[in-house]
Amino acid sequence: MINRVTLVGRLVRDVELKYTPGGTARAWFNLAVTRNFKNANGERDSDFIECTVWGKSAESFVNFTCKGSLVGIEGQIRTRSYEKDGQKVYASAVSVDSFALLESKAITDARRAGQPVTTAGKDDNVFVAAGNGENIDIADDDLPF
Repeated sequence: MINRVTLVGRLVRDVELKYTPGGTARAWFNLAVTRNFKNANGERDSDFIECTVWGKSAESFVNFTCKGSLVGIEGQIRTRSYEKDGQKVYASAVSVDSFALLESKAITDARRAGQPVTTAGKDDNVFVAAGNGENIDIADDDLPF
């Protein structure tokens, strides 16, 4: 059986970090992932997916992200159940194995400071935006192939 999840999205809020009685770090967050198609109103809906990351990775994730950060994660879907008002409730979340920070430290620092952040639009080519909109001239003999 295969249980692999790969997601790219934005953090809905700052990541929560707590420790188990044994001292293991646990961070959890919701990731807003925009769907690839438009709804009947011509807008793109988002799914809000609960995620958990453990150990040193959890501490690193908290230190380098904040609300609005663009991240990529890989992991597995995990389910759990609990009793609520006499009813058995089932919940699913992604257990994160690895993550990638998809924005610069400068953007994350600006978000933390509450400063306005401009990012490339969803349809913009981020590689052009990274070059300040200017074409980069690379000679053929600079290429390794």
